[in-house]
Amino acid sequence: MTSTVGNPVYFVGVDVGTSSVRAALVSGTGQVIRVAVEPIKIWNPCESFYEQSSDDIWRACCKTVKQVTSDDLAESVQGIGFDATCSLVALDKELKPLSVSQSGDNERNIIMWMDHRAKVQAERINKAGHEALRFTGGEISLEMEPPKLLWLKENLFEACWQKAGTFMDLADFMTWRATGSQIRSLCTVVCKWMFQANDTGLREWNSSFYESIGLKELLEDQQQKIGNLFQLPGDPCGDGLSHGAAEELGLRPGLPVGTGIIDAYAGGIGMLGADVSGLKLPCETRPLTSRLALICGTSTCHMSLSKKETFVPGVWGPYYSCMVPGLWGNEGGESCTGKLIDHIIHTHPAVDLLTEQSKKRGCDMYTWLDDQLMTMAREKHLSSPAMLTRDLHVCPYFYGNRSPLADPTLKGMICGLRLSSSLDDLALLYLATLQALAHGTHLIVQQMVKSGYDISTLFACGGLCKSDLFLQTHADVTGLPIVLPKESESVLVGAAILGAKASGRFDLESAMSRMCGVGKVVWPDEQQRVYYIKKHEVFLKLVDHQREYKCIMEEL
Repeated sequence: MTSTVGNPVYFVGVDVGTSSVRAALVSGTGQVIRVAVEPIKIWNPCESFYEQSSDDIWRACCKTVKQVTSDDLAESVQGIGFDATCSLVALDKELKPLSVSQSGDNERNIIMWMDHRAKVQAERINKAGHEALRFTGGEISLEMEPPKLLWLKENLFEACWQKAGTFMDLADFMTWRATGSQIRSLCTVVCKWMFQANDTGLREWNSSFYESIGLKELLEDQQQKIGNLFQLPGDPCGDGLSHGAAEELGLRPGLPVGTGIIDAYAGGIGMLGADVSGLKLPCETRPLTSRLALICGTSTCHMSLSKKETFVPGVWGPYYSCMVPGLWGNEGGESCTGKLIDHIIHTHPAVDLLTEQSKKRGCDMYTWLDDQLMTMAREKHLSSPAMLTRDLHVCPYFYGNRSPLADPTLKGMICGLRLSSSLDDLALLYLATLQALAHGTHLIVQQMVKSGYDISTLFACGGLCKSDLFLQTHADVTGLPIVLPKESESVLVGAAILGAKASGRFDLESAMSRMCGVGKVVWPDEQQRVYYIKKHEVFLKLVDHQREYKCIMEEL
């Protein structure tokens, strides 16, 4: 796409992830021109507590945006969009950072998405059984905002709760910091705050829910503390970049800013609209609703769309217009998937030898393990490395299950360990973990299909997609083809699409069609189908057995 005078037109996408802020300069056809990355601080003061700083995140945002728009490219930027993890930001009555930490440090004013401090509060909310919980698969997750808000009230009443001027989702904080507008995204409030929206025009806070859980004061003063203005993702936010933010970012004042979105949903926007004509994929002749996005990073999110309100047991949603206007969305997920793979590798006795061997070969440790598994399969005359784990099985819920079991009390399990700690044993355990994560995805897809979805094709992006073995395993276990985007940075493309929509040059769906592209397609190996059907039976047994063990011990 070019402007009327022939100059290139660009959009900026900013992604606030778990451990870094990334920015990209993206063309009007979806080409990623530049990417910059800046690490951000994480405090982990005790088990299950994870905190961040909004000032630190904004600093990283400004640095990365300036890097991707240097050399006079800032003049060609026509819009900017933000996505972020669904973390809770606290500001005081003067809209300055307010501590959510037991340390009292105001720099630590964000409770991260993966923070599990609100376990008791989530259990109490679920036990009360308010009808609104049907929009969270039957149970609210302790990763959502109401349990965290309740924790703050019950544990930091004087230090935080009484001093708070506003609470925001992190994506909404980013657009507020950029524009000065406190408009909230329908994506953030519907998906993580129990806000009500539907196709009849309903857009309001669920008052009875907040009253029932003991947070009715948040509804006072026209819901000032949690927001009273709402927009679709990508709608122009306020009057564009404020003068102060423009100077910090190195962009022009008034530049259109798209209303933000949760990071996983940005990945969906950056992939699902791709033109698959001629690829003979099952979704080619089916609507957008037959596609499921896998956002594979620290955790894995499973994003689906439907034309009607579809409830899926144990899966979050349906959420109206959370991603694409007029469509309902459901979100499945596996917590800490990338983190689990790293945990399995780095706690194994052979990790130092793995580091040494991968350095000698000049590759990362994941590539070395993938290659080693191929070698082991050839030596055993196996058609695929998959068969190497016939007697080794993993339950991947080391951090509980987000969906579809919605059980944060589940733990990890490994069946089939030997009295050995060689590199080959590490490779096998790594493979069994990849397979377990794929079986978790398969369980989510099965639940969605059972509830009425017609899922025919997976679209995947994120750091874990760098592993061919990870992708092939997911294709083989689910029996579905996996489409990789032309641009690997789909989340950043999705954020840039929000900026493109805000600029007025596109509506969201036309921007998705123009700026999303297809790269590689991974097809399932049908020869592994029977094998993985049996492995899935074992996977389900591991969960059942763990629950049986828990019941036995509760009899004490």
